[in-house]
Amino acid sequence: MLNRLPKPSSPAQGRLDRGPPVAVIDIGSNSVRLVAYEGLSRSLTPIFNEKVLAGLGREVQSTGLLAPDAVDKALVALRRFRQLCETIRVKKIWAIATAACRDAENGPEFIAAAEQICGATIDVLSGKREAMLSALGVVSGFHHADGIVGDLGGGSLELIDVRGRRIRAGATLPLGGLALQDISKKSLKYAEKVVTRELARIPSLKIGAQRNFYAVGGTWRAIARLYMWQTGYPLHVAHGYSVPAKEVLEFARLVRRVDANTLSKIEVVADARRPLLAYAAIVLEQLVRKARPKQVVFSALGVREGLLYELLDEEEQKKDALLAAAYELNTLRSRSPRHGEELIEWTDRFMSTSGLDETAEEKRLRHAACLLADIGWRAHPDYRGEQSLNIIANAAFVGIDHPGRAFIALSVFYRHVGLIDEELSPHVRELATTRMLDRARVLGAAMRVAYVTSAAMPGVLPHTPMIVERGKLKLTLTGRFAAYDGERVYARLRQLARLIGREAIIAIA
Repeated sequence: MLNRLPKPSSPAQGRLDRGPPVAVIDIGSNSVRLVAYEGLSRSLTPIFNEKVLAGLGREVQSTGLLAPDAVDKALVALRRFRQLCETIRVKKIWAIATAACRDAENGPEFIAAAEQICGATIDVLSGKREAMLSALGVVSGFHHADGIVGDLGGGSLELIDVRGRRIRAGATLPLGGLALQDISKKSLKYAEKVVTRELARIPSLKIGAQRNFYAVGGTWRAIARLYMWQTGYPLHVAHGYSVPAKEVLEFARLVRRVDANTLSKIEVVADARRPLLAYAAIVLEQLVRKARPKQVVFSALGVREGLLYELLDEEEQKKDALLAAAYELNTLRSRSPRHGEELIEWTDRFMSTSGLDETAEEKRLRHAACLLADIGWRAHPDYRGEQSLNIIANAAFVGIDHPGRAFIALSVFYRHVGLIDEELSPHVRELATTRMLDRARVLGAAMRVAYVTSAAMPGVLPHTPMIVERGKLKLTLTGRFAAYDGERVYARLRQLARLIGREAIIAIA
């Protein structure tokens, strides 16, 4: 008989102290999902995530009712979710329901049973409210979002315009995958007519021209994953994945034309979701035709994250989601979190005197890279660069696009291995522009100077500034820090100086 594990005397060291976990139970038309988060913050970190494809909205359009077997499946899932919340010690549960529950005649009966199981009030969202929360999810997950948000669920499609934090009134249409399958009686040809008719009611789609279209919803993310596999894309992170509208149009046509099970890598899509791919592709194709966006950007954040973002105070909402996440990972995994913060100021001084121009976005990414520069220190020295690159490239960061991920990952990779490209995956490198690759090498080289000077400990960099002065790259070592001078320090300083076309000197003051 196994011995019982002792009760932990303190919280897990790999988690931040944000108080008790919180959770959202999302009762959608296709899936019923529980997501428990470490705490309510600008950078949401799920500690448990599970969905059950119950298909509540499967027959609502034709019968007006939630299917009995779907109701049974959903209630069983909710009983499990309630117990899981108790096990996780969730303090607060927010429960929401969407199109199927608000449209079905027996929706109130189901909600009453579900509330009793969950032990929480379930907010049955109106279409406009659902659109608003979807938009807030995108606002929370993208830095300066600009475009039309489209949230495709099982029962409905919500459309809403976003510019930064400004959100216009949204619209809801009965074009969710299950609803469209039901309305069309599984005829893709008729489904296309329904989509064309419904979208004609939204003339404001034209304001999406040459902007982003943010695709929210599990079935659209499934299409994105398929396209990633088809094209050999180096990352498998759906959030922030951006595809030119023309390419999306062509792939959407393919998905609706062929049997889903014949598509390459179809195994990355759940069996229950595969029949809905063609309907989701029809909606996406027609939206791209009508709105004419420049690109389609896939979002992993939607109604749930929008709900929690709305609960934050304004100061928290204004925080940069990427930097908030980088600060957290720095706190959890670096030898000295304060050193990462000092590295930001140290590289600020270097960049401001270097003669290299830097955009606001590039500066933001550099700051994130400084915070993440030491997260791989526990690995074997031969693998720190590779491990750090993989963590950053695949982390659940938001507020960043994929080229930005590549820049940060490459900068930290170079910081560990030196300016050696032989060990670097060419696929990740391909995500960065020539300019970003050059800046990643410069930043990586600067970090190499900083870490060999400071030993990754706080309190050193503020007294050992590195600036370009009179055409020379100068590292100044003052007072007791003069003893830090050495051949290794000078070798790394000279390497950086060559990258920016300067002469390297160490000044002892």
